[in-house]
Amino acid sequence: MSGPRRVKSMDFSQSEVRPVLGPAGNKARSLELRKHTGKPDSEKLQKSEDVDESNWKKTSATMQSPVTLTDHLALKLVNGRAASILRQQKPNLSLTASCSSDASTDSSHSPSTGRISGRRGTPTPTMTMRRKRQCSPKAWNAQMSFDGESKDMDLAKKRCAWVSSNTDSLYAAFHDEEWGVPVHDDKKLFELLSFSTALAELTWPAILNKRDIFREVFLDFDPIAVSKLNEKKVATPGTLASSLLSELKLRAIIENARQICKIIDDLGSFDKYIWSFVNYKPIIYNFRYPRQVPIKTSKADAISKDLVRRGFRGVGPTVVYSFMQAAGITNDHLISCFRYQDCIAAGDLRNEDDGLKTMNECKTVEEITEMELGRAIDDLDLTT
Repeated sequence: MSGPRRVKSMDFSQSEVRPVLGPAGNKARSLELRKHTGKPDSEKLQKSEDVDESNWKKTSATMQSPVTLTDHLALKLVNGRAASILRQQKPNLSLTASCSSDASTDSSHSPSTGRISGRRGTPTPTMTMRRKRQCSPKAWNAQMSFDGESKDMDLAKKRCAWVSSNTDSLYAAFHDEEWGVPVHDDKKLFELLSFSTALAELTWPAILNKRDIFREVFLDFDPIAVSKLNEKKVATPGTLASSLLSELKLRAIIENARQICKIIDDLGSFDKYIWSFVNYKPIIYNFRYPRQVPIKTSKADAISKDLVRRGFRGVGPTVVYSFMQAAGITNDHLISCFRYQDCIAAGDLRNEDDGLKTMNECKTVEEITEMELGRAIDDLDLTT
């Protein structure tokens, strides 16, 4: 039993592989009895040896080149940047569109140098709170609702194409409040006819800016008062009227007032005369584009000829059609304009009022005839 002592061999290449402990405790199993799952043991051993060799090379390389403070800071910045990117990828995908704008703010363009400078590092608490507010569902819904309301407001106030943001404010107000609205007042009709006559020398914005002067010169466009004006005195150079229009146009407006007074004497009102050409209902067009709006029509030509026959001046087909547009005799608002439906509703309301008036007049006539018939019957009874 007492034999010579066994000396362990120092040759590691010839040493046997130790048995691997199993999960049950210290019970050892031979390698031959283990189930071969996955890769063979030889491949695992080879892989572990390769990993050890690569780690040894990295360690030796770091030992040869000492780590500087700059490398250490760069490593921390990279790790912090990666952590922030992972945190940004956690929120819901539905908010990715709103959150992506935050990433774009990390780089800004310098107008002085023309370069793009990046802001690196961990975000401040203010930036974090701002990103949370922008990425929250409430902020997203509020932004969407605000955009929807602004779009609805823009659509509700969409005007005709010839009225833009650079248009004169008075002309824009004239478009929104007066142009295309049916007019039935004789003074107002005379004013719009005079303005249309003045369009041969002035534009609508220029006329509207001088509207107060026009009303002062032409006595609030009362046809009876204007018809009594002296043409020579009004058209004298240096007067207030001479600063508005030429002598030819001033004389034409005064003469037109006299002819309107004749029409009022014959038909009762200038309103009844001018609206009779369209059967007392506005002409409604469905224009989509400004190029479709004409400068004159056959109806305007017929009205112009009748006015000239009656003694009116400066009332060509183009002037008459401008007058028809302004007085609401024709509705030339584009169908996309918010005033298109308003002018139609104003015309329908006027027709309803006229219908009620005619019905009331008919009732009064019937009541008068019934009273007269009753009196006649009573007279017959008394005589008999």
